[in-house]
Amino acid sequence: MILSPFEWSIAKRYMLPGRSEAVIALVAGISITVVMLSVAMLVIVMSVMNGFRAELLDRITSLNGHAVVQAYGGRLENWQEVLEEVRETPGVIEASPLIEQPLLASYNGRAEAIFVRGNTMEDIAALKPNVLVGSLDTLQPDLQNVAIGSRLQQNLGIRLGETITIINPQGRTTPFGTVPRQIGYTVTAVFEVGLYDFDERFVMMPIPTAQTLLMTGDSIGMIEVQTEDPDEVERIMAPVRERLEGRAVVTNWQQMNASLFEALQVERVAMFFALSIIVLVAAFNILSSLVMLVRSKTRDIAIVRTMGATRRSLMKIFVTTGSVVGLVGTLAGLALGFLVLFFRGPIVTGLSTAFGIELWDPSVRFLTELPSRTDPAEVFMIAGMALGLSFLATLYPAYRASNTDPVEVLRYE
Repeated sequence: MILSPFEWSIAKRYMLPGRSEAVIALVAGISITVVMLSVAMLVIVMSVMNGFRAELLDRITSLNGHAVVQAYGGRLENWQEVLEEVRETPGVIEASPLIEQPLLASYNGRAEAIFVRGNTMEDIAALKPNVLVGSLDTLQPDLQNVAIGSRLQQNLGIRLGETITIINPQGRTTPFGTVPRQIGYTVTAVFEVGLYDFDERFVMMPIPTAQTLLMTGDSIGMIEVQTEDPDEVERIMAPVRERLEGRAVVTNWQQMNASLFEALQVERVAMFFALSIIVLVAAFNILSSLVMLVRSKTRDIAIVRTMGATRRSLMKIFVTTGSVVGLVGTLAGLALGFLVLFFRGPIVTGLSTAFGIELWDPSVRFLTELPSRTDPAEVFMIAGMALGLSFLATLYPAYRASNTDPVEVLRYE
């Protein structure tokens, strides 16, 4: 829609009402503000929801893989053969043995429920970027050293170099019953991966050390698998499931965390629907401001019509006026949304300090910081929806203006 110089000059005049039209200017300003806030809220909420899902997926799959192969009974015998079969499956990037067992840890009279995690030396080395203090190089099969999560360290009050006692209830059998197995390990590293449960519960050690603690011999608990595409893990692992049927069960990340990710998806859709209504409210504000503008400019419109302006010209003038309001509000909203997302950390900290409450509780949110991941397609969709509704809101006022009868208006002038 291209405007002629005459149409553009009138449209600019209507976009900037004079002092005598302060009410119209106020309504137009409110319309821009509502569009800006609605677009900004949509961008912020959708980016945070996307970031929350992506961070959870990245961290969960980086720790437990996209799928796990676990034997019935929890002990996988002859696992080397199964490991080779899994690694040769098309679509599988990496597969590694893993031991994971819930136990109890104590230090200086304090006790905490933990998960003992036995990993290969390669998997342990991959955790080096998450180490806060100490070194993972000290975790050797022939040494009684372990790495613990930062939250577990805080809960136990243990320091680097001190000894943590891990209690295995499946201990030695004596005439007086079973005596739990208690072994002391030196804490030589503290890590933080950003997942609250992992940082609070997990104790990492090499697989041979975990096998000795759990008295499992050469068996392992499971095999964790990384695939090319986490969303296609069901298809990729289908041949493995068929080959190991009756010997082991294959569980993917979608099944292990189904309730969590389904809840996130439902919340995401609900938030988008609720916030989209605000954009609709903004469109109605644009409509009301244009209706007021048409009513106040009825005499001017009649004069312009007598000077030769066509109905099409008037339609273009008022559609442009309302669309510019929507465009300005949308661009301002995108800028505000990206600005808030960039400074989201300090904003959350500032609000928590100001109101004296914990706005981001890691024990509830699973992650230690507020995530964000902006999807360009969603941003374009949000902007398109705001501009589309703004355009639709201009049609009725523009139609009313184009149908103004100059004879009726100027009859008593």
